Amino acid sequence: MSVREFVVLGTASQVPTRHRNHNGYLLRWDGEGILFDPGEGTQRQMLRAGVAAHDINRICVTHFHGDHSLGLAGVIQRINLDQVPHPVTAHYPASGQKFFDRLRYATAYRETVPLREEPVAADGVLAEGLSYTLEARLLSHPVESFGYRITEPDGRRMVPELLARHGIKGPDVGRLQREGRLGAVTLEEVSEPRPGQRFAFVMDTRLCPGVDALAEGCDMLVIESTFLDEDERLATDHGHLTAGQAARVARDAGVRHLVLTHFSQRYTDPAEFERQARAAGFEGELTVAADLMRVPLPKRG
Repeated sequence: MSVREFVVLGTASQVPTRHRNHNGYLLRWDGEGILFDPGEGTQRQMLRAGVAAHDINRICVTHFHGDHSLGLAGVIQRINLDQVPHPVTAHYPASGQKFFDRLRYATAYRETVPLREEPVAADGVLAEGLSYTLEARLLSHPVESFGYRITEPDGRRMVPELLARHGIKGPDVGRLQREGRLGAVTLEEVSEPRPGQRFAFVMDTRLCPGVDALAEGCDMLVIESTFLDEDERLATDHGHLTAGQAARVARDAGVRHLVLTHFSQRYTDPAEFERQARAAGFEGELTVAADLMRVPLPKRG
């Protein structure tokens, strides 16, 4: 059975707190795992969340501030220690290559797993396969930062009533899906369009065109909301978003499920982020992320 869920490993901005670890997130997408922004302590959070090194196929780093990348050293070494049986691909801003190199080789260890380095230098597609297309968009932060978007190809959904009308059942259904025709019956006659799922991951940034492009039409948008709205000027000065700004982005983009994360330690009431997001007009599903939370992607519309 395919599994698509978002596993929250950490939600703290800048420094870990008693209740929030540094950032860290794993997207389970069918049989593949994409690890986003492994901050300090990610390896231990993986253990607590039931995430193994074997679950990681890609690592996507938005930028090289410590709360988004200091866990890279431990995660990479754990991948090698556990002798993960498949290659792992790492995406990160090309401008931060020296930081990636330092973290990858922070200490001595035995390399047993191929780690493919695929740095990001501009907007565009990073990987394309049968299950999804991964692309990046430049954000607006004091250091170069990229957000990531995953798009599943559009497909078709079989309609049981139409299949029955044409007497198609059993193995013939799979054959029709593969070949597009079974005798005189075409796939279009017994199916309907099924839009692919879309997921975006947006961390440290001000409002900018990249945020809107990543969020457009997403089934799930994971986005930073470091500050509350009363501190909007502070957010802009430091290259961040407020809860209200993030919610308005999601509202205007038609997002189905909004996940807010990356919270400043100055705030003690997580419910206030939800109140401000709702006040901004977002009416879809809303999650204020907490460490070790698992959030399933919405069912296809």
